[in-house]
Amino acid sequence: MIYAVFFEDNESQADKRREYMTAHLAFLERNANRITAAGPLADTADGRPAGGLWLVTAEDAGAVQDLVEEDPFWPTGLRRSHRILHWTRVFADGARKI
Repeated sequence: MIYAVFFEDNESQADKRREYMTAHLAFLERNANRITAAGPLADTADGRPAGGLWLVTAEDAGAVQDLVEEDPFWPTGLRRSHRILHWTRVFADGARKI
């Protein structure tokens, strides 16, 4: 199954993003077989991150939650909240998938 994980950042902890970015990127690389896409979300014109998005291939939402909690960003207070949703790929690479 594919899951989308939406993260909302805690603005007061924005410095944690810079401090832990190297460890976070290494974590994503180690888990590239499961986290197939990841990147920041911004809601400001200057592009400052307001959260993030992952696409994850996993057996169930519990396995996705485990990944979330293994991310070096998790214990820092950077993430205010997150939401795990099942996602169905309908269109990709210029073609219908269903």
